[in-house]
Amino acid sequence: MKNTKLSLIASCTLAAAIILVVSLRTTSLAQTTGDQKSAGEWKTVEDVFGFPPANLPGGVARFNMPRKDLHVTVGGTEVKPGLALGAWAAFHGIGDNDAMIMGDLVLTEDEVAPVMKALQDGGVEVTALHNHLNGESPKIMYIHMGGHGDPVKLAQTIKQAVGLTKTPIPRGAPANETAADLGFDVDALDKIMGRKGTVSGGVLHYSAPRAEKLTEEGMETPPSMGAGTVINFQPTGNGRAAIAGDFAMTGKEVGPVINILEENGIQPVALHSHALDDVPRLFYMHFWANDDVVKLAKALRSAVDATNSVK
Repeated sequence: MKNTKLSLIASCTLAAAIILVVSLRTTSLAQTTGDQKSAGEWKTVEDVFGFPPANLPGGVARFNMPRKDLHVTVGGTEVKPGLALGAWAAFHGIGDNDAMIMGDLVLTEDEVAPVMKALQDGGVEVTALHNHLNGESPKIMYIHMGGHGDPVKLAQTIKQAVGLTKTPIPRGAPANETAADLGFDVDALDKIMGRKGTVSGGVLHYSAPRAEKLTEEGMETPPSMGAGTVINFQPTGNGRAAIAGDFAMTGKEVGPVINILEENGIQPVALHSHALDDVPRLFYMHFWANDDVVKLAKALRSAVDATNSVK
């Protein structure tokens, strides 16, 4: 009787092990297939743009096209492309051969009309047109775009629109950069900001995604599609930095954020929407200052804490 019980236990254990192995193998194969499909989808889009995307959280592929051809100054400070001249297009898969897109194109005044027409004619929605800076020379405008559909067709439309400008097309993946040459203590800024910054184009970047679920036209939208606060620091020497970016806020958060910025010598330069049918309804406030980097970081952290951002 004892041997029979032991045999039964051994059989059950073996059966459970077989089920577990089969389950893990099935899950692994399904995951691999999904990853291959996603990679294949973005490969066709990559072929359109001619350079690889940045792979962001939430399965978002973002194609960055900084306006390195422009020489823009604000108050005597030349603006690096990574500070406030970064054009981009982000893609997020929402079904078979279907993708959501969002993006932002950086344009001179004479480029606005032809680019807007090319986007509209190709089925890409223009969701906003406005400034991100004040007093810049030359004057720069920003078109925000969105929509969904066949990712290759959307990419072709965006590529055609960008081709009407002097935007240089990137070649290959961007080089890795470190904080060593920025001229200030990035670790100290990370502690103040409560998050880890990244460096590209000689600029230190922080992002603070919204904490709540976001949707556009009823479709869930990863914060990495552009629905979050972005803060950029460009060193200007002697422990100072020029700052630019935008706060993503609900209506009730706008007033408190404006107050914090103004009390600390940071100028709000624009307030507007970036999307047409987002839930919750978000407003974006762009800002500018050139001051002591630690002072600015403390003020910006207080402003981020006044929003419902991921801690």
